[in-house]
Amino acid sequence: MDNALAPDCLPTTESLLLDEPGATACCVKRVQGKQARDATSDDKRIELNRRWVHRSRSLDCCGVVSGMLLRQWYSAPLSMIFGQSDREPFGMRHSAVLIPGDGIGPEVTSAARFVLEEAGAEIDWHVHHAGLAAVERGSTETLPSATVEAVLAHRVALKGPCTTPIGEGFTSVNVALRKRLNLFGAVRPVRSLAGVPTRFSDPGVDIVVVRENTEGLYAGIENLITTGVVTSLKVVTEEASRRIARFALDYAVNRGRRKVTVLHKANIMKLGDGLFVRCCREEAQNYMDRIQYEELIIDAGSMRIVQRPEDFDVLLCENLYGDVMSDLCAGLVGGLGVTPGANYGGDHAAVFEAVHGSAPDIAGEGVANPLAVIMSGVMLLRHLAAATGDDRCESVADRIRDAYNACLLAGHKTRDLDGELGTQQFAQAVVDHMAVQA
Repeated sequence: MDNALAPDCLPTTESLLLDEPGATACCVKRVQGKQARDATSDDKRIELNRRWVHRSRSLDCCGVVSGMLLRQWYSAPLSMIFGQSDREPFGMRHSAVLIPGDGIGPEVTSAARFVLEEAGAEIDWHVHHAGLAAVERGSTETLPSATVEAVLAHRVALKGPCTTPIGEGFTSVNVALRKRLNLFGAVRPVRSLAGVPTRFSDPGVDIVVVRENTEGLYAGIENLITTGVVTSLKVVTEEASRRIARFALDYAVNRGRRKVTVLHKANIMKLGDGLFVRCCREEAQNYMDRIQYEELIIDAGSMRIVQRPEDFDVLLCENLYGDVMSDLCAGLVGGLGVTPGANYGGDHAAVFEAVHGSAPDIAGEGVANPLAVIMSGVMLLRHLAAATGDDRCESVADRIRDAYNACLLAGHKTRDLDGELGTQQFAQAVVDHMAVQA
């Protein structure tokens, strides 16, 4: 296992060779923190484990960078890249998998990790690879089994954008990851940000797209009938439809949302989309006293979302529709660079990622916007708070959110948002705003 970023290890070879300032002191702090954790009573350990299992069950319903640059981002201590930290650990530690990805992935995930650590998130990161990065390291698959097993073992992962080689027989990393981990529910929160003005900023957008992740046209079942004729099979099952309906309705109720809108094309696909709508409608009967429920044909719904986005709250979609609506809604608030995402599974696994691509054309230039991955990291912290009962994760998440909001409002933005900051500079600006708010 590639565990170069695990925080409880001794100083890395790179830090010793480069005589990194404070590397030894940093490790002493970490060792002292580990010793303190080892002194936790057996009763406390048993209680923490019980709470994890209980809360996990409750959630059950619900471009290529050069090898040298990759080694720099994957292996170097973050203080070499961003500067030395003076924060103190806040308590309970968690473990998570870090999948840096391809193209700009290593840069933006490192920036996000830096912000999380500076905010006080105590997470042991276990680095694994997917996409071109995995193939370049000798894997015959874009999603190695070791990566999948690591996510299953640690339950959560923060993932950068991955590239799937085109025309070489490789399966899409994202599709394969969702299938192998049974990540059936995708959540894409989309909201207007005060520092990112768009034509929809007044009255503002606050929409969550919930997408069924495992079937539909993305099941990948295609057949060549004869030369020039191909069929694609759309798979819709009652089990998956009811599962995502309950997930979306539970999500809406638990987060105080007001309405769930099902988008469909059952007027044409009467059996497939008809089954999906029927399952959603029947499941919604159990929530009628707690949430508004409506159904819209997706083409008419798309027009209404662009006309009056403030009328919508939670959108519940099949796989393909959810993919399209996620990008459409992101365009209302400034693009994919300000849109986080999460994928939740019934086996208690959750993968958090930005929805933008790997942008190989700007990889290694240090200009990519890390905000979407930082926001996804905030979602990861909130998930840990719910799953483990560690309320301090929620506090850290709030601290980061307030800091990047203040950052954008002050005009400290990357160039895709008409700013001048680079990847590292933006991450440092977020940390600086946290220091001001403290």
